Formats: sequence, C-alpha cells, structure tokens
Amino acid sequence: MRSLVVSSKPTSHQFYYYLKQLPLIILTTLASQFVHADSPTLDERRNAAFQAVALSAACRAAKPFYWEIGDKDAVLVSGSVGKRYNADTRMLIASGSKWIWAAYVVQRKQGNLSNKDISLLTMSSGYTHFSYPRCAFLSHENAGITVEQCFIAEGIFARSDRRDRHAVNRFYYNAGHFQEQAMELGLGDKTYYTLQDALQQELGDDVAFGFDSPQVAAGIAITPASYGVFLRKILDGQLLMHDALGTHAVCTKPSICKTALRTPIPSKESWHYSLGHWVEDDPQIGDGSFSSPGAFGFYPWIDRSKTYYGIVARQVSLIGGTDSVNCGRDIRRAWMRGAVVKSTEGQNKYLLTAH
Repeated sequence: MRSLVVSSKPTSHQFYYYLKQLPLIILTTLASQFVHADSPTLDERRNAAFQAVALSAACRAAKPFYWEIGDKDAVLVSGSVGKRYNADTRMLIASGSKWIWAAYVVQRKQGNLSNKDISLLTMSSGYTHFSYPRCAFLSHENAGITVEQCFIAEGIFARSDRRDRHAVNRFYYNAGHFQEQAMELGLGDKTYYTLQDALQQELGDDVAFGFDSPQVAAGIAITPASYGVFLRKILDGQLLMHDALGTHAVCTKPSICKTALRTPIPSKESWHYSLGHWVEDDPQIGDGSFSSPGAFGFYPWIDRSKTYYGIVARQVSLIGGTDSVNCGRDIRRAWMRGAVVKSTEGQNKYLLTAH
C-alpha cells in the first residue's frame, strides 16, 4: 500500500486547503457513526418490507406472488400476496436459471475460470442464435431430446449453434453462450431429466430442481424454498459464487459502449453483466445488488454487501419480469433502510425474454 507523505512544513496553500476540508471530514465521520448507531432492527426491517409489499404500485401490479428475504442462515421474513404461490410452489423461472448454471460452472472449475469460460458466462462469445421456445417445443415433442440436439436444431434463419463472428467479445443477451458451455463441459448427451443430476453433483442435493427442457440458461423449474437454499449457500460461502459475484462484469448498454449489442435492460438504465447474473449498478437508481430476473416473473437477488438475499416468485407470461423487478426493488429498499421509500414503478419497463 502506498503511504501518504505529509511535509513537516506545509505551505500556506496546503494549510488553507486542509482547513477548508476539516468541516467535511468532521461531518463525514459523524454521519458514519450516526448511520451505524441507527441501523434498523430486524423488526423495523420486517415491518418496512410488509409495508412496501402493501403500498408499492409495482407490487400491486405483480400480484399474486410469493416473496421472502433471508440471510446466510435462514429466511427472515416472507409472505404470500394472494393464494396462488407459496414457498413450495414449483415454477419455471426462465433466466433465473442462469445464476444456477454459472454457480455450477464456477464450482466445477473450483473458481479457476478460463478466458473462454468468462467469455461464455458474460455472453460475449458470439453464440447468439439459440431459442428458448424452439428447444422447449422440441423437448415437449420428444422427451429424450438432448442438450446437443437442442443446440444444433435448425431455426428460421440458422442453426442454434451458429457463431456470429461480429458478436465475439461483445455482449449479446442470448442463451446460446451457456448451451455452448454445456457442450464443452461434456453435457451434450443430457436430457431434461438427467441434466439435473449433473448439476447437483456440484451444487448439492439440497438445491432441488428440475428442467422442462434441456437448456441450461432458461429451462429450470424450482420452488422458492429451494432457490432460497441456493442463495443461502452463496451467502455463507459453501458455493464459490460468493467470491465471483460481480466479477468480470461487462457493459451491456449499446448506446454507451461499442462492446454491447443486445440487452433486455431498458434504455433508461445501465446495468453490467457478470458471470451469469446482473449487477444493478445504474448510476442514478442502482444499488449494486446482484440478480437474475426471469421473463416469467421470478426475481432473485443478493444485496451488494452479500448479507441478504431476496425472492419475488411468480410464473406468468413472457413479459412478466417487469413488475417483479420493480416490486422486488421496492421491498429491498424498504428492508435495507428499515423504512418504505419511493416506488420505482413506472420509471422503467423491462424487455426481459426467455433467451
């Protein structure tokens, strides 16, 4: 660490500079102590979360849904809005699958990712033609279809495994990157009912889930309770994804960086994409949380400090992610501050897809 060297005889300019900075230093110190002293209690956080669920316009739009917040040890607060969903409701989570896949890869590689792994997990590898609906249809027609068969299937314009050289080293949101990685890891012969066993060898049997089709980026069906187990294993370090959160993050907004081509995030915001998960670090309203929202309305997150996790769980249409994200944000803000804050609903619309 580089040490700070201060002259024993400061100049008059230095003296007046430090004098002007003194009030700011004092106020900053007092503010940090005040925030620490007034950190919300668990009851205050719980009450604030329930109020956010009741008052948030986004949460009203998202109902019915199940939600929970926890730490590395347990669920701390939870609830159901309506009667359709609870902690044990099994549902398709679309892109919520991507975080599970990335955690599997990081665990299998013991955290030692190659440049190719990083390129695939940050969607910068050029595999941009994979289609969730096509693979799901093929799997429903033939339960024995494999990861490889879904990947090489002919689409309207090209085979799903076609690589676009213009998208290499540029962010392009598509599940093809992860399907290619599954091939490279020797999972090409897995079907939707054998793929789960392969992943659980690294994630553990306590993370219980299945697949509706053999696609690793969007095909998982799981309960909120089991996804909560997964997130708690990240928080307590059982899964190496704990230290990988937010690493190797790439710009995803085409309007501000030439290295981005396609993103589901609205134009008013700018998020980064890390290893199979998002970093919600928009300069205006982002809080740095990590997340993996799915098109059907499943929204899992971990806060920036890696202390808490949360879930908003429901399964609706292909554009159901919008309200879940905004609702989850409102709940998270209330939880972290111990008080209800202004809703983000109406500020942003998300074009979340199942790709």
